[in-house]
Amino acid sequence: MQDVSTLVAQAREGRPRAVARLISLVEGASPQLREVMAALAPLTGGAYVVGLTGSPGVGKSTSTSALVSAYRKQDKRVGVLAVDPSSPFSGGALLGDRVRMSEHASDPGVYIRSMATRGHLGGLAWSAPQAIRVLDAAGCDVILVETVGVGQSEVEIASQADTSVVLLAPGMGDGIQAAKAGILEIGDVYVVNKADRDGADATARELNHMLGLGESRGPGDWRPPIVKTVAARGEGVDEVVEALEKHRAWMEERGVLAERRRSRASREVETIAVTALRERIGDLHGDRRLGALAERIIAGELDPYRAADELVAGLTEA
Repeated sequence: MQDVSTLVAQAREGRPRAVARLISLVEGASPQLREVMAALAPLTGGAYVVGLTGSPGVGKSTSTSALVSAYRKQDKRVGVLAVDPSSPFSGGALLGDRVRMSEHASDPGVYIRSMATRGHLGGLAWSAPQAIRVLDAAGCDVILVETVGVGQSEVEIASQADTSVVLLAPGMGDGIQAAKAGILEIGDVYVVNKADRDGADATARELNHMLGLGESRGPGDWRPPIVKTVAARGEGVDEVVEALEKHRAWMEERGVLAERRRSRASREVETIAVTALRERIGDLHGDRRLGALAERIIAGELDPYRAADELVAGLTEA
């Protein structure tokens, strides 16, 4: 058992090993997880969380690395959660053992962690919200969350980030992808990366057209900007940071940032409660209460919905 208070104090001092151990406790659903979260609670709320998502191959890791460089020029501490697919054998991050963003590896103002989805859909790891809280409490000014390559339904980053960045690239069919449900709805800032390729201007125009078709915005509402970048050369990255800061200022001015964070906390509580309830239900297999309800359904005395209501009522009273 590790001393949580000592780990938290060391994490606040910027010691990467302490941060790593805390995130490992989170990922492993350690028995100390509740103690960790209780210790971190008063220390959170200062970080700006930016989610980066997009189809595989658009340059998410390169863009993330470029943003880290831009924020470090502003002397801000940066945390990076890079969410990867899970290995079907170990359950670990499939790409997590590669050297990611090596140029920042020795920078004490940057913490980079690769996390596995462990089969969780939505483009994020199940433990991502708690890991974000660890980095927040550790004093990161900005937390960049890079998701698994996004599909039509893998848009969970919008519910976990203060600002969501959707990356596209010319020549990858992203214009068609952007038209699909979900993608157009989650972006606060759109980035057309690899803008030195043919078709970049056309991709930006097509995206702008689609945003215009899908919007129902009133005066003063946020209209997502479209920024063209060549992240591998650092081109356009300052413009992305400027767009992010404008969105943050807009949210703070209108109370949107506080509302997003309230919604995020509500979803996290709901997820934890539902998971705990599911675990308790899972323990009922072979339990006589479940068997008795099943018998009453077969006998026509109960329908499945009323049976489920009785089961839930019994669990919450227990």
